[in-house]
Amino acid sequence: MTPSSRVYRGHIFHVAGSPTVATARENLVSLPDGALVTTKTGRIAWVGSFADLPAAFAGLPVTDNRGGFILPGFVDTHLHFPQTYSTDAYGGGQLLEWLDNCVFPAEARLGDPAFGERIARDFTRRRIAAGTTSALVFGSAFPHAQDALFAESQRAGLRLVSGRGIQTVGSEPSRALLTGETEALDLVSAEIDRWHAVDTGDPATALLQVAVVPRFSLSVTPTTLAGLGDLYDGVRGRGVYFHSHLNENNRPGTGEIDAVKSVYQVDTYLDTYDGRFLPGSARGGSSLLGRRSILAHAVHCEDEELARLAETGTSVAHCPTSQQFLGSGTMPWLRTTSFGVNVAIGSDIGAGDEWLVSRVLNDCFKVHLSEPGDAGLSIDPAALLFTGTLAGARALDMETRFGNFDVGKDADFLLIEPDRWEPLASVLERGIRADDEAMATEQTLFALLLALRQPAITGVYVRGRRVLAPELAPPRAPSPSPSRPRPVPVPSPSRPGGDPTNSTEILL
Repeated sequence: MTPSSRVYRGHIFHVAGSPTVATARENLVSLPDGALVTTKTGRIAWVGSFADLPAAFAGLPVTDNRGGFILPGFVDTHLHFPQTYSTDAYGGGQLLEWLDNCVFPAEARLGDPAFGERIARDFTRRRIAAGTTSALVFGSAFPHAQDALFAESQRAGLRLVSGRGIQTVGSEPSRALLTGETEALDLVSAEIDRWHAVDTGDPATALLQVAVVPRFSLSVTPTTLAGLGDLYDGVRGRGVYFHSHLNENNRPGTGEIDAVKSVYQVDTYLDTYDGRFLPGSARGGSSLLGRRSILAHAVHCEDEELARLAETGTSVAHCPTSQQFLGSGTMPWLRTTSFGVNVAIGSDIGAGDEWLVSRVLNDCFKVHLSEPGDAGLSIDPAALLFTGTLAGARALDMETRFGNFDVGKDADFLLIEPDRWEPLASVLERGIRADDEAMATEQTLFALLLALRQPAITGVYVRGRRVLAPELAPPRAPSPSPSRPRPVPVPSPSRPGGDPTNSTEILL
């Protein structure tokens, strides 16, 4: 559907300008009978009360969504494409067991090109149903599956940043996902050349972009990290992203963080991404941190790590839903944001089981209200909306293009009709509202975000163009499970080239 000059009428909510999460409340805009005017080029020409619509726009066609709402499109800064069918997968334990028992076998199925095409269609459909107009997506190890993901996203007209999952070492169940060190770099370079900004040729305007995505430090070696640092030095200026996981699981002795520190012999987990991945946190290569770098979770960061994230402009993708599912703990909200770190939201499909960003914000509110002592807080509705929209655009270094309804930005927005989901309509119509207008506004936004479900999202727009879901693929018999080869040893960090006589097997 081609964008057109049009007026969209309804109750508009957005966080205007360029605030921090602490000042989002002051920038909350609520227009109960609002008008959003879009141009033929898919930009926002005007936003305000319908009664104040300028004469220049009075003759435009009107999409009347009165009784409903208009929100900026949701931005999901961390979810896994190969785990589309892995939500609620039982692995018998926390992160590392779940990866071995559920995720690696599931992701290996994308080696079948037909399966890769099917899952790409379903992934795209789920994104559209949830109103996720922009997403930072952890990709598949298989180039043909990544091609299918980019192709489906391009056909639908969605924003996508993704990169193949890089793994050069791992346990037996991950064997089908592994490549050699040189091959890993070659595959990343090829994906960048094939897909980065392919739709417009300019990363400032492109809908399709590529990220460098090692699964996490335990899935690569110092040699890999050094090679990725060199590669990223060469493509950072082209707007390529970096994305991975940080400080997710801290189970004493057997968790992810202790394993990273033990294998690499470093002071902090973040050091491995900051080019200091040799023993004693000695520098071994270039840093991967920066304005287009986003690290998921950051549940158990040390103060020096948070300071370094803020210093480099690296953002955190906060994933409260998946962190509960895997028993990883709660990212400390006040402590993290007090360092000046930009915190966006991530569904983390498939450890997360909620595709809808507002459902993840629902969990976000609950877990931080329950933080112990002075760490607990009630996150205000404007801050929640900011975290699910503008903070995500900021994490993607695209705040000047989308994330709110400031004039001149791309028209990325959702139409919501509460009557399509009766429980939402009920709480909006019959819930208690304060006499104070400002508090009543916050109560309405809070109810909208927490009670929203997919059926009430009736229109999804990117650059003023309505996004339509791809057709369902016909049923297909499942492919046989891949064989499970021998574990691959993890080379010791003290020997960047790898030494089979000095290695440690990590069960990832």
